[in-house]
Amino acid sequence: MTENNESVSNNQETEAETSQTANQNHENDSAASVAEEQTQDANDNLQDNETETTENEAEQVDPKDAEIEKLQQEVQQNEEKYLRLYAEFENYKRRIQKENQTMKEYQAQSVLNDILPTIDNIERALQIDGEDEQFVSLKKGVQMVYDSLLKALQDNGLERIESEGQQFDPNFHQAVMQDNNDEFETGQVTQELQTGYKLKDRVLRPSMVKVNE
Repeated sequence: MTENNESVSNNQETEAETSQTANQNHENDSAASVAEEQTQDANDNLQDNETETTENEAEQVDPKDAEIEKLQQEVQQNEEKYLRLYAEFENYKRRIQKENQTMKEYQAQSVLNDILPTIDNIERALQIDGEDEQFVSLKKGVQMVYDSLLKALQDNGLERIESEGQQFDPNFHQAVMQDNNDEFETGQVTQELQTGYKLKDRVLRPSMVKVNE
């Protein structure tokens, strides 16, 4: 009987301890939940305060600062516009200078083109032979005029295109006849029928030539 009473007493103590532990755990969970809610509320309040502060700062922007920022943007835009205009002007100036230089280098082109037929006529006259003393004297005078005129034109950039014995080049030669000459290679100019001229690197008139087959 005594042992049964002791067993009952022990069970009652165990149940009491279990109940006490459960109550304590419940109290701990309640406390944790309350703490979590308080932390969340604190975070929400902090975020609301930060948002309110940002809005207040935005509302408190000085109108002078806004005006200064606007003026700075206008200055930057005007500076970029000026730089673009300056670059365009420099390009225009270089183009005009180049055109003027080219015009200066080839300003004699039109005059030379007009004189070339006269040079051809003088060359044909010099090919005429004669034994008469007066004719020889006249031919000598024509030769002197021709040499003087040709030198003056050469001083202004006129150059004679070399043809006979040269390989045919369509950039400088105009083939008007074909030849069959064993003394020349295929494609070589065997005879110059009309002299060609150029002004510096610009062809005024190609040479009329006979080309070997």
